[in-house]
Amino acid sequence: MTAVEHDADVIVVGAGPGGSATAYHLARHGVRVLLLEKTEFPREKVCGDGLTPRAVRQLVRMGVDTSPEAGWLHNRGLRVIGGGVRLELDWPELASFPSYGLVRTRLDFDDLLAQRAVAAGAKLRTNVNVLGPVLDGDGRVTGVEAEVGPGREPATFHAPLVVAADGVSGRFPLALGLAKREDRPIGVAVRRYYHSPVKHDDNYLESWLELRSKDSGDNLLPGYGWIFGLGDGRVNVGLGVLNSSSAFGKTNYRRLLTDWLANTPVDWGMTDETNADGPILGAALPMGFNRVPHYTRGVMLVGDSGGMVNPFNGEGIAYAMESGELAAEVAVQALARPAGPERERALMAYPNELKARLGGYYRLGGIFVKLIGRPEIMRIATKHGMPHPTLMRFVLKLLANLTDPRGGDAMDRVINAMTKAAPAV
Repeated sequence: MTAVEHDADVIVVGAGPGGSATAYHLARHGVRVLLLEKTEFPREKVCGDGLTPRAVRQLVRMGVDTSPEAGWLHNRGLRVIGGGVRLELDWPELASFPSYGLVRTRLDFDDLLAQRAVAAGAKLRTNVNVLGPVLDGDGRVTGVEAEVGPGREPATFHAPLVVAADGVSGRFPLALGLAKREDRPIGVAVRRYYHSPVKHDDNYLESWLELRSKDSGDNLLPGYGWIFGLGDGRVNVGLGVLNSSSAFGKTNYRRLLTDWLANTPVDWGMTDETNADGPILGAALPMGFNRVPHYTRGVMLVGDSGGMVNPFNGEGIAYAMESGELAAEVAVQALARPAGPERERALMAYPNELKARLGGYYRLGGIFVKLIGRPEIMRIATKHGMPHPTLMRFVLKLLANLTDPRGGDAMDRVINAMTKAAPAV
């Protein structure tokens, strides 16, 4: 049998935040990385565009300049609106995370991260549509089949290890028979950009726990909303609905968004269609490890491909980048070992470590999703919880997963104990 020449040590499928983070950290360790992206940059992605301090930490770890001069809008924390209360909660001051969040559109955010990977030594190829895996006689993945360029020319790329970072569609893991788990939470989000001179430079991310239309009276609309200023005259406005809600899959989400916005102040600019900048777009939010295993047969799953969105707050970018860094660390150690059982043993550290870091937290998140899917529970929680700032600061830390693992304050210790005690998903 003729030996196949490898095009790289690792092929990364998808140049979103997870894929680019993986490629960056691999290349920084001298690994030959081929980063394949199906589109051309810049390109748009459906997202809230808001980054918590957890995501900011990952940007800093990639050497990204997060200063306002580099085009980032900083925010101080989260403004929560619900139960007749408006509460501004600053991001906690921690040793493990910066005390600020960021906002930047995905139009150039993903391009910026991909270029960081290239600067570290990764080889980026765009307009490469990966169709599925190349398998050896034992069923192990040894590369990818793809269509390349505008002519969709067939191509094959080989590597001893493949990282699937192809987003919520998960086409690559699906080709391996890794379907989504139906017992894990999932959400749907829609968002639109609006020109808003009043809200565009807000220094808080704004979260709406209750949504009402003009004619809904005391009846709540399903879902939870956000308004994030972009600092350039526009805002990113959207809402999400979880599959624990009775409205999931039975609602016109675009209509839901416009119904809610029709009840906002006129000077915010979101009641007038002429202020809209582009259409309403939607995407699924795969949560709580809803696709496993995260390593099998030469393939590691990173980010949305492995269902790593936080069930508590819908945040995906931070976990895509974190899992990418972890995948890179494990891959570097595995590739230093001979192919076979020794390398496989090293690669299994990836799913095991993911489970140890996030399994208990995501289990709690799954319980949270089921609870807030019941309107009567959500109504009681907002009515009795919102008026208590200390309690809400605890909730912010829990929902955003922002604690110091060692030391920290009493809130940190309680949250850390809860996540350790919860059985991992």
